[in-house]
Amino acid sequence: MKRYISEFIGTFAMIFCGTGAITINEVTGGDVTHVGIAMTWGLIVMAMIYAFGETSGAHFNPAVSIAFAYAKKFSWREVPKYILAQVLGAFAASLLLWFLFPSSEILGATIPTVDVWRAFVLEFLLTFFLMVVIINVSTGSKEIGPVAGIAIGAVVLLEAMFAGPITNASMNPARSIAPAFVSGNLQHLWMYIIAPILGALLAVISCKMVKEENCCDEKC
Repeated sequence: MKRYISEFIGTFAMIFCGTGAITINEVTGGDVTHVGIAMTWGLIVMAMIYAFGETSGAHFNPAVSIAFAYAKKFSWREVPKYILAQVLGAFAASLLLWFLFPSSEILGATIPTVDVWRAFVLEFLLTFFLMVVIINVSTGSKEIGPVAGIAIGAVVLLEAMFAGPITNASMNPARSIAPAFVSGNLQHLWMYIIAPILGALLAVISCKMVKEENCCDEKC
């Protein structure tokens, strides 16, 4: 239960701060700025990894949980429970933002500014890069390397910085599902669910090809 609570709190904090930065930027007319939003995402991800990495592995992302299970570094039986905790945490954050900022029209929802298939490819690649970093700096399903928080937070910041204006750089189904439902912006939500999962799975496959002992150790 401690692991599920950790995933709930970590995802809640990540979505509250990340989409909160987007929401506050919206309602203040741009005070946070795009750079501020990207930095918020990177810093909150890094902080939550260090806060909960030793307890739950700090997934905070259904695509990451699925990819870890595929890599045999995490039990498939735990995946539905982790995803439920992550989605509930994301909904709690989005509902709180809706209460705090009722004037917001999107609440940080992921809405692409290009056609859906270009956005699909971009989200696929963004999650691929993210998962490549995650699986190579992790040392097991319940442990993280000492530099994992910095490395993962940095890649989230980097990708949010350059891809945020195009797809909002979701890379996380839970991050997209909650604000989409709470704000009513459900267009192209399927893309933000499928593309990250496929991108994360491809990252595991690529890791198997170059570093098999790290990616597919069933003892992890």
